[in-house]
Amino acid sequence: MNPKPVSSVTFNQPVSLPEHFDVLRQTIVNRNIGGNGPFTKRCEALLEKVSGKPVRIVTSATHALEAMALLANIEAGDEVIVPSYTFVSTANAFALRGANIRFADNDEYGNILPSEIERLYSPKTKAVVAVHYAGASADMDKIVEICKAKRVFLFEDAAQALGASYKGRPLGTFGELGCYSFHETKNVTSGEGGALILGDSSLLERTEVLREKGTDRSRFFQGLVDKYTWVDIGSSFVLSDLNSAYLYPQLEILDRINARRGEIRGMYRAELATALERAGVRILDTPSYNLPNHHIFAIICATPRQRQDFLAFMNSRSVLCTFHYVSLHTSPFAKRFAKGGRVDELPGCEKFSACLVRLPLYYNMTDEEAQFVIEAVKAWLK
Repeated sequence: MNPKPVSSVTFNQPVSLPEHFDVLRQTIVNRNIGGNGPFTKRCEALLEKVSGKPVRIVTSATHALEAMALLANIEAGDEVIVPSYTFVSTANAFALRGANIRFADNDEYGNILPSEIERLYSPKTKAVVAVHYAGASADMDKIVEICKAKRVFLFEDAAQALGASYKGRPLGTFGELGCYSFHETKNVTSGEGGALILGDSSLLERTEVLREKGTDRSRFFQGLVDKYTWVDIGSSFVLSDLNSAYLYPQLEILDRINARRGEIRGMYRAELATALERAGVRILDTPSYNLPNHHIFAIICATPRQRQDFLAFMNSRSVLCTFHYVSLHTSPFAKRFAKGGRVDELPGCEKFSACLVRLPLYYNMTDEEAQFVIEAVKAWLK
């Protein structure tokens, strides 16, 4: 049977598996659709095998970051160092607690420069957030060393990094706390959802309280107290078991999903690398110390004008490519954190914001769809 001719390719599709219908039906039949149900616990068990750390499923990586701020007792006057080239949640979680955000520049891979932590550190610094962009990382040995020496929290926004590692150690497990995202754009998805990784297991008991609206409800269900009540601040961070059920069969084949994404990235690189380089376009690589999870395939155009031309051309060929973050230090809200009213220039972040493009990449993508994208890029290169 010949495959259906390809006429267009979207940027992303969430993972679709035959097993999804069975697990969702099972959840509904068993009437376990609320938070912290059986599939949530199964997902947590699989994630703990991947990370080697205690993990708790939450409603989003955004909420995992907000839980980090609560667990670290971030408050007004504290400073938190955050890479500027990241999603707004990375900074917003700490701004919500009244912290002043200090924006750091990134390296050639899109990750925070350790030297920037040294530059931005002050006696008011409470935490550093390392974002593992595209499933790669900065020099985590150096960052851990700096944070320990300065006695500040190290948090990891590993939203894009499930299944990726640094020198053999899973990303998200180097700091006191980390997080994964299961948004529909990620390698595995629950539609909306995330996970909090507890590098410091002593924070687990308070984590259970925070995600249950500040109550000791989890202790009640364990039979440790005869009733539950309000014992701390918190919020509703527990994920519906319907979402966890959708996630579960994907986590069972996480390595297969990431490997398939790697095959597609390999096709892109094999057919496009040389010609892109001749056009002054750089493929976003992964550092040699990282084992990638193949979250994105991105290129860095030579100029903003070249990117604009590329996006318009690909759109005309019915291939949806997208740019990524607008660096946070250039945003209107960031001005309130500028010392002396002056916003730092962060050339690494600004280059990524102005020139990076992501090509379509998803697990259920066919070879024919990948080739359709490749031929469109080749046409632009001509």
